[in-house]
Amino acid sequence: MATFQNQALLSYNGVTTASNIVSGEILDTLAVTKTAVEPSYSAGGNITYVVSLINSGATAFTDITLTDDLGLYTVGTLSVRPLDYVDGSVMYYVGGVLQTAPTATVGADGELVISGISVPAGSNATVIYAATVNDTAPLAEGSTIVNTVSAAEAGMTPVVATESVGVRGGAILSIGKAVSPASVAENGRITYTFVISNSGGEQTTTEGNPVITDTFSPILSDIVVTLNGAPIAEGTGYTYDETTGLFTTADGIITVPAATFTQDPTTGVWSVTPGTVTLTVTGTI
Repeated sequence: MATFQNQALLSYNGVTTASNIVSGEILDTLAVTKTAVEPSYSAGGNITYVVSLINSGATAFTDITLTDDLGLYTVGTLSVRPLDYVDGSVMYYVGGVLQTAPTATVGADGELVISGISVPAGSNATVIYAATVNDTAPLAEGSTIVNTVSAAEAGMTPVVATESVGVRGGAILSIGKAVSPASVAENGRITYTFVISNSGGEQTTTEGNPVITDTFSPILSDIVVTLNGAPIAEGTGYTYDETTGLFTTADGIITVPAATFTQDPTTGVWSVTPGTVTLTVTGTI
């Protein structure tokens, strides 16, 4: 909405007198809001946005264009957009009724442009679309994607709405397992290697530290266990049942550090170096 001020001048016999200043407000007949469906984002994931348009006036809008900056931000002198529009994802409702999808294109500067939106007088329209988080999206703990959309017809001052989505917090874990040697004679020794990787911005917490469980088949005997190269003891570091082959690390014995994040200043691309922990179990078959 816009405000205005006005003042009158009275001239008489060469003397000019100013009136008091009056103020008024021009109410926008078109309002826009933007909401992200997902509460947070992660690398390579999608964010679905809902843009709501409300026409409180007595005249219909028949050719509104939505322009979405796809999270535009700057890195030094470089401008990057951390979101890519998912082609064909746009849906369009008027008064809650699904309409033919409007034209959605990517502009010359990389912005998303959705044209041909109508909002009847005293009614509303909703536009829904998805965007993929690309490799220029910030991933460090506490990062956000701030995304702005504007709506306007030709010759009209755009109305804008902004939505912020934070990066998925906490630890993001994965585990890999390898065996060496791959071929072993009966009564030979083998080593299982487990690597836990954390691609999140926080290390695992004391209350939520990971536990590795495995049932070895064939069952191992005379096992030796190390964590990051240091031996750990049965009872305090792990439990093992030589009858069933069930192996379990103790609560709180494994802490996985947070990942580190680096952004290339020339491309804006983020790289992730996961935090890792390595556990080995060596035993006789």
